[in-house]
Amino acid sequence: VLLFNFQAIAQVSMPDSLVAYYTTAPIHLDGKLNEAAWKKATPITNFTQRELHEGDTATQSTKIAVLYDDKNLYIGAWCYDSKPDKLTANRMQRDFNYRTDDNLKIIIDTYGDKRNGYLFVTNPNGARADAMISRNGNAINTDWNGVWNVKVQRTSFGWTAEFEIPFSTLKFRKNAKPRWGINFERDVRRIREQDLWQGWSRDATLEQVSRAGTLVGLKNISKTSLLELKPYVIGGMEMPLNEKTKFTGNIGGDVNFLVTPTLKLNLTVNTDFAQVESDRMQVNLTRFSLYYPEKREFFLEGKDYFNFGLGYSVQPFYSRRIGLAPDRSIIPIYGGVRLMGKAGNTSLGVMSLQTASKDTIPTTNYSVVRWKQDILKESSVGIIAVSKLEPGRQNFTYGADFTYYNSHFRGDKNISFGGAVSQSYTSNLEKKTGLASRIFFEYPNDFIDFSAIWDRSGAGFNPEVGFMRRRNYQMYNADFRIKPRIKKIGLIRQFIFKPFDFNYYIDDSTHQLQSLWSEFRPLGFITKSGERFEFNIQRKAENLTKDFEINEGVIIPTGEYWFTDYELQLGTFEGRKVYGFAFVNWGGFYNGYRTVYEGNLTWQANRYIKFSADYTLNDIQLPEGNFKVHEVGGRADFAINPDLFGSLFGQWNNEDKVILFNFRVNWIPTPGTNFYFVVNQGYDTLNHKLTMQYTTIQAKLIWRFVI
Repeated sequence: VLLFNFQAIAQVSMPDSLVAYYTTAPIHLDGKLNEAAWKKATPITNFTQRELHEGDTATQSTKIAVLYDDKNLYIGAWCYDSKPDKLTANRMQRDFNYRTDDNLKIIIDTYGDKRNGYLFVTNPNGARADAMISRNGNAINTDWNGVWNVKVQRTSFGWTAEFEIPFSTLKFRKNAKPRWGINFERDVRRIREQDLWQGWSRDATLEQVSRAGTLVGLKNISKTSLLELKPYVIGGMEMPLNEKTKFTGNIGGDVNFLVTPTLKLNLTVNTDFAQVESDRMQVNLTRFSLYYPEKREFFLEGKDYFNFGLGYSVQPFYSRRIGLAPDRSIIPIYGGVRLMGKAGNTSLGVMSLQTASKDTIPTTNYSVVRWKQDILKESSVGIIAVSKLEPGRQNFTYGADFTYYNSHFRGDKNISFGGAVSQSYTSNLEKKTGLASRIFFEYPNDFIDFSAIWDRSGAGFNPEVGFMRRRNYQMYNADFRIKPRIKKIGLIRQFIFKPFDFNYYIDDSTHQLQSLWSEFRPLGFITKSGERFEFNIQRKAENLTKDFEINEGVIIPTGEYWFTDYELQLGTFEGRKVYGFAFVNWGGFYNGYRTVYEGNLTWQANRYIKFSADYTLNDIQLPEGNFKVHEVGGRADFAINPDLFGSLFGQWNNEDKVILFNFRVNWIPTPGTNFYFVVNQGYDTLNHKLTMQYTTIQAKLIWRFVI
């Protein structure tokens, strides 16, 4: 009985350590796991269910062993399946959506600090996905692309996977006998089962490295390289309407140098982003700024080193301010320097880049320094400083933050709270300074999920290298969800009731209402087969202090508006060959009415190709005028094999009146080396005619040399 209680609280399964076996014999990476060294390694097999039956032994057996030599870490997995002919494996491209497929996930905490780690994922097709984990799973950077490889084999008993992870890909402290955190999760989509080696609580995730087991047996390992060179060459052509074809070309690259085993210095010259997929067009029906996610790999790598605790609505550092004009056109980046990594209990991110001048925009230096210190078991304090330096003009933003995390509160519950404060300075403004601040509390767990936030941004706060959705406000938020699992209702895995969720905004200067959004969910659930349903009732308010032109010629007059909406959402399980999502929201809108219809449909034809389409309609009826906004997107993703894949993406809306196409192919001849072929086209749809406005074609090759 005592053992049972200990396991229920601590989520530990014995053995909770795995021994890495050293080998000098070559490992041929083919997924067969037939080298003699694999037979000598001691495997682990003790996997426990999180879903569908928390705490039960896994119904499908998994065996994992670890080898290493002087250069690489090898992980072998035998994934047994009672129905090997019914594996779910629809994806093959790099960074695939592994939540829809059978998969094996590995997390490795090379620092041994129970906070940071690397995630590696594959499926029965040998697809690769990875992520960098920080803040004990509270920050997951899926845009990180490490240099590693995996091969798989389908067998009569299921499938096997053989991972090869170079030590040069990982950051770790020098230690004669290191002890790393390690954990594994296997998902069997056919039966909706999730199995973990350690930490299988529904209040936890694999990414919470504090719940991992231990990898022992490593001796005298070291990084085999200190210098990485990544030159690139690019060539292409631009064909605008009624203009001559322009041929383009450039060279540049990055140099990465390990200052210490855990700190990397990066030098970049002629930084280029030709391979980036186009932004999704957005139609703004609000009074506030739209947010576009960063897609450029240079800024995505290590982005968590620069995150700051003001949340998503106010960001002191928003990398899209660098190298992109307000109209999202490209501003060349001459180059710069970056330092990222960890030294002891200190995480450090430093970056400085110089951009070229363009039209009325002068050459500008952008710099950011982010320092964060680990305290207690999972908590941290930190500071940030951001600068934008133009000839004769400067803008600075600086701040401090604190976060307390505890993933073992009252056993295995999660709790966190913290705060941040930031100040900006702009040299040429009459009001040169302004403040922003935030306080938050979170209790994100399987049965009770609660959070509360207070945000403030003063009238003078002006982070020009940051992002702000709105200015001069205070926001009060509380979100409370109850998520029971009632075994007597056989089809439902979990209910999700929401007694309340609200965002209440007031003007920071006058304390008058700015906006209100609130939601009550009387019914929501997830079925055991993976389908989702929600019914929501929303109460909203907007206080217009000046007339608001929501659409051309449609002006909503000044005033305070209160209205109520109703909403239905339905989504089917994404592991199916055909799956989709449907959404409808109807009710009041200012002094009129609005109905929003949204739907998307995906057909996973086979592991080589997937088609998807989406459509959104805003049907708005106001006393000042009626209008409709149509947004359409279509996409085809294809993969010849895990190293050769691409996509075709098209989009249109009736406000911008353009159709944009993006065609992209990515070939990975060897891990770390990439070839891209990208075509972008734009078509004008004015006057119900289709007129091509431009075509750009670019090819880019990035090599990787390790010295």
